[in-house]
Amino acid sequence: MEGERISQHESVRKVYERIKRDGMSNIWDRYEAQGLGASPDQRCPFCQGGVRCDLCSNGPCRADVAKDKRGVCGITGDGMAMRMMLLRNVMGASTYHYHTEQTLKTLKATANGKTPFAIREPEKLVAFADRFGMPSAVSDEELAIMLCNYFEVDFNRKYDEPSHIVQTLAPKERQEAWKRLGIFPGGIYGEMMFSTSSCLTNVDGYYASLALKAMRLSIAMAYQSQIVNEYCQDILFGVPRPHRMRVDLGVLDPDYVNVLPNGHEPFLGFAMVQLARKKEWQDKAKAAGAKGLRVIANIETGQEMIQRWEMDDVFYGFTGNWIMQEAVLASGAVDLFACDMNCSMPVDPFYAEKYKFKLIPVSQLVVLEGVKDRIDYAPEEAEKQAAALLQMAVDNFGERRAAVEPVAGLATGEAVVGFSTESILDALGGTLNPLLAAIKAGSIRGVAGLVSCTSLRDTGQDVHSVRIAKELIRRDILVLSMGCGNAAMQVAGLCTPEARELAGSGLKKVCEVLGVPPVLSYGTCTDTGRLGDLLAALSLALGVPIPDLPVAAVAPEYMEQKATIDAVFALALGLYTYVNPVPTVTGGPNLVKLLTEDCPNVTGGRLDVEKDPVKAVDGIAAHIEEKRKKLGI
Repeated sequence: MEGERISQHESVRKVYERIKRDGMSNIWDRYEAQGLGASPDQRCPFCQGGVRCDLCSNGPCRADVAKDKRGVCGITGDGMAMRMMLLRNVMGASTYHYHTEQTLKTLKATANGKTPFAIREPEKLVAFADRFGMPSAVSDEELAIMLCNYFEVDFNRKYDEPSHIVQTLAPKERQEAWKRLGIFPGGIYGEMMFSTSSCLTNVDGYYASLALKAMRLSIAMAYQSQIVNEYCQDILFGVPRPHRMRVDLGVLDPDYVNVLPNGHEPFLGFAMVQLARKKEWQDKAKAAGAKGLRVIANIETGQEMIQRWEMDDVFYGFTGNWIMQEAVLASGAVDLFACDMNCSMPVDPFYAEKYKFKLIPVSQLVVLEGVKDRIDYAPEEAEKQAAALLQMAVDNFGERRAAVEPVAGLATGEAVVGFSTESILDALGGTLNPLLAAIKAGSIRGVAGLVSCTSLRDTGQDVHSVRIAKELIRRDILVLSMGCGNAAMQVAGLCTPEARELAGSGLKKVCEVLGVPPVLSYGTCTDTGRLGDLLAALSLALGVPIPDLPVAAVAPEYMEQKATIDAVFALALGLYTYVNPVPTVTGGPNLVKLLTEDCPNVTGGRLDVEKDPVKAVDGIAAHIEEKRKKLGI
């Protein structure tokens, strides 16, 4: 593996050379070693098809539908593949909701005056509470606590008690469809129990039933976990608004104390920025021999941060997404890596020892072998915990700078970040009408929500995502980008106004008039729910159901369990949903038929798994044109 088979980004390829010289275990070599024969992408065909199961002591079992070869219990390959997909969905839902619980704890503690944070967006608080019929004639703090309590009650409804959050936030047409299918959810905890219990050996082995349960869980997750999480983070830390941000590995200057919050939860990251902006902390860094102290955004925690807060010489920039983690750590410029609830790799302790930085878990979920120092985030202790982390980084600087030669000449770029439903409306003059007019006129053919991770399957890091995005904008399809894949867009230069030169003539003109990029940086994977809320607004404005909109969900490089439930929610919402790599369901032909051919008659959604980027966008564009024709535009 070399060149673009490593990464889209030259900076990552450069640090990979250093990693190889240093003889370090790395994700690219480990990926290649998993391959069969001469192909790094080839795996056990039963595993790749999703028809391998070890849930009971009679296994592991393998299924072959063509031969009617079943598991010992009698489950078919279709049932086996969908059951494992549903279990992955449960993991994704539970992790999303863990983040949401931490956000509500932080908002409550802030409302009680016990954190270093404040309610930065009282208007968003009032508007969100108003959707649930809550009175505004109370203080912001009282309203925030009322809202949190309301959400917690709904989370704990039984699976057969309809969720009030979903009833309030989901489009009425979708609610009716979900009720007809028996997939309108209850509380998120009850839904996770219902799904997990269904997956026990000899309980539910029918692929169609399991697929509907996955959709039901995904609906609960999108509205109760994702929308609640992001909107409450907006209330705390600010609604995303467009601004420029430095990106790529060149943001790491080895002469500074560099602190990297990493994962998916931004709480301690924001707390560290607030402290690091104070003169006393800059003086501490300079006394240690550094030019200053910087907080560098990283992975999804970094996305949460950069969407909301502007860069300066302290909150300096953003590195990239999770596959380049080892490249970040091997740059020779990191003093502290603070690991919250997602995307810290088990191999990180070896990098901490080699490249002399402090590796500190800051979530109860995260455990790294051999790492004993930890600070488990508690909202009431956030300022004290942030100070402890900064002090560790300052104390580390001298040893790291003396012992580790940094990689020189790494690139730095810029991206425009911070698009949200509110900021898109602001850019359009407070109404969706200009966007709708551009779609009706054909300047914009449609909208693609790029909700993606990054993966080494079939291509290097971000290579397939960038190819897909370039092909979409070339065909005048506006891209709203979320997740780890958002970093691909940012570092590749597609989130700048100048990228309009890569767009078709219609989209290019719209970008020139509005002063926006053709790929709008819309947040993290948790913003999938926010996108669903935006599509509901578009649906209402046009007076058509969501499945009839000229839009698509696009996941060019999905990777882990959270991504799988995002895709299932897109299908439940009624969207054409493109995913790559091919998911592990191909050993179940009836399941594949359900997802790719029959689903339009169930929810209106459709799954597409084309591997070639041009052919994949052919399918997306054809779908969009079909919907335009149906709408008469």
